Amino acid sequence: MEIPFEPVVFGVKLNIHLILEYVAFFVGFRYYVYLKKNTQDPITNTHRLSIIIGAVFGAFFGSRIVGFLENPIISSGPEYFLSLLNAKTIMGGLFGGLLGVELAKKMINEKKSSGDLFTFPIILGILVGRVGCFLAGVNEFTYGKESSFLGMDLGDGLQRYPIALYEVVFLIILWIFLKYLQKEKNLKSGLLFQYFMISYFSFRFMIEFLKPNTFLIFGLSSIQYLCILCWIYYYKTIRKLFYAN
Repeated sequence: MEIPFEPVVFGVKLNIHLILEYVAFFVGFRYYVYLKKNTQDPITNTHRLSIIIGAVFGAFFGSRIVGFLENPIISSGPEYFLSLLNAKTIMGGLFGGLLGVELAKKMINEKKSSGDLFTFPIILGILVGRVGCFLAGVNEFTYGKESSFLGMDLGDGLQRYPIALYEVVFLIILWIFLKYLQKEKNLKSGLLFQYFMISYFSFRFMIEFLKPNTFLIFGLSSIQYLCILCWIYYYKTIRKLFYAN
């Protein structure tokens, strides 16, 4: 199989990355619905719907803003505005969704933690999406720098770090670890989601050093500054992890 993987069906070349992106949304949502039916949710259906709406809008705007900041070029014309709409990143979506949820909860006066139910559906969705990113090769900016060590030809004839593949492996390990914590450690409500966010954003902070980023401030990318912002947001949880008795 060659990468980029671009299968042709009935004479039409398929965008496998786009297809798996839609599949990721579908399976993630269906898994959420399954968990919702089989979990005693302390949040009412009406409030849960408000939280989901907040997450969707927050994720939409967050993914676009951070996507733009990854390549902040100002221009004009219809093609530029179309590229702004297409510029998106899961990191901005996650953090924007988090802020959208918190805003929605304040508006409806909901005090209970709401993130745990979203944790595994989000991981599943990202995992499926990253398979699509890997198969897209250099057609998507999820490839790494040139490397003779653990490098792969992702479509441009160069040996590069297959970052999307690394992320797939990491997410599988993270899934297993969080399932263990959920089953064995009787976590306080909300901690499962917080551990996911801290772990994933920490992984992304490190993996950014393997990407050929060109827009850097003091040697760090916009994604890495977002990771630092996430650590600040969850500093109380991180402090407890490091200073736990």
